[in-house]
Amino acid sequence: MIEVKNVTFGYTPYQQVLKDFSLNFRDGGVYGLLGKNGTGKSTLLYLITGLLRPRRGAVWVDGNESTRRNPDMLSDLFIVPEEYDLPPISLQNYVKAIRPFYPRFSQELLEQCLREFEMPMDINLGALSMGQKKKVYICIALAANTRYLLLDEPTNGLDILSKSLFRKVVVTGMAEDKTIIISTHQVHDVERLLDHVVIIDHNRVLLDQRLEESDEAPIDIEKLFIDTLTNK
Repeated sequence: MIEVKNVTFGYTPYQQVLKDFSLNFRDGGVYGLLGKNGTGKSTLLYLITGLLRPRRGAVWVDGNESTRRNPDMLSDLFIVPEEYDLPPISLQNYVKAIRPFYPRFSQELLEQCLREFEMPMDINLGALSMGQKKKVYICIALAANTRYLLLDEPTNGLDILSKSLFRKVVVTGMAEDKTIIISTHQVHDVERLLDHVVIIDHNRVLLDQRLEESDEAPIDIEKLFIDTLTNK
């Protein structure tokens, strides 16, 4: 379980992104983390991983305070940021370098996800386009087989077909004990994956709702987002 308790954080002393903010992510399922630009979605993901330190309050991951960066916590946590780069080495060598940090890493799952994206194993990461790097890194993230996977705008840079394949790949890598948090503005790209929707606005959680299975038409997440912000 991820517990965000009374967290205050700002990138400067004069501007707070989050103030006395609290939220829990319970185990299992796919969360959609939604909010307007600048409301703290990406910041929250970095606080969960311990890459940012709150000015006040704390974030706990399975009882570990995130800022301590406990190795047991880090081995069960993987983040795919919106922007990143990969070293100009082969995929095999990259996997060889990171695999010791993730005890449940699955080569089989990696190869399966790459096949879904129609990407080969024998590639050099430095020769890939941005969209190709994103597909490969998402495959690596799923293959790490961590209990918590954080994705920040994962469909940015993907073409229409790849966005469809992304949903299929996430389902391939999903397990009952895995919790995936997707921070995104591209709601339609991920809405079929979501079990839970969280909408935040700086200091407040405007909505924290589980999406119940129903025979009726699926919930329009974009409309839910607009209605929530309009009626806040």
